[in-house]
Amino acid sequence: MFIGFDPRETVAWHVLVHSILSRSSAPVSFVPLALNNLEGLMWRERNNLQSTDFSFSRFLTPYLSGYEGWSIFMDCDMLVLDDIAKLWNMRDEKYSVMCVKHDHKPRESIKFLNAPQTAYGKKNWSSVMLFNNARCKSLTPEYVNAATGLELHQFKWLEGDDQIGELPPEWNHLVGYDEPAKSVSNVHYTIGGPYFREYVDCEYAAEWLSDRDRMLRVDQRD
Repeated sequence: MFIGFDPRETVAWHVLVHSILSRSSAPVSFVPLALNNLEGLMWRERNNLQSTDFSFSRFLTPYLSGYEGWSIFMDCDMLVLDDIAKLWNMRDEKYSVMCVKHDHKPRESIKFLNAPQTAYGKKNWSSVMLFNNARCKSLTPEYVNAATGLELHQFKWLEGDDQIGELPPEWNHLVGYDEPAKSVSNVHYTIGGPYFREYVDCEYAAEWLSDRDRMLRVDQRD
């Protein structure tokens, strides 16, 4: 699993990892896509429309996987409430990449930390991706650093949209947009999570805070 890392929301990364580990029925390995770990691989200048450090580094996942097997990418502003093995078992060799195909039209112009909110086709499709790495060899470091944001996030590095498989919507539930449901497998605090003061009362805040407290567990000697 490759998870986007931004030092401005460090706690979100660790709570997400805990939420996955605590519910997984299979061993999981994690790679934080932290820019300080990607020296020589990410050299593009930061774009004013870029809301997180991992806006573009996510597309290095196939390269970092040696273009072999499958990998999962997730944004860090999420909380997994289900067994990640269920998502892993949805891999389908017919496709180069798989994601939830949202029809997301943001209503706000600003989101967390005053980041600009931008609207474009396939918005949020790239926030959870199953990469069939051998079929994503066009995602070289050179391409990832030179391509436009739309070329990357709209999957224009594929030969066609028929190479994009569809995942169930419960694996990328957009807080504040999708209706709350008990069957949600992965909560996405796309506007801002409860670790930010202004979103402390957002939907699924109680679940995130509960997982945060369990992540901080330490047993003491009596």
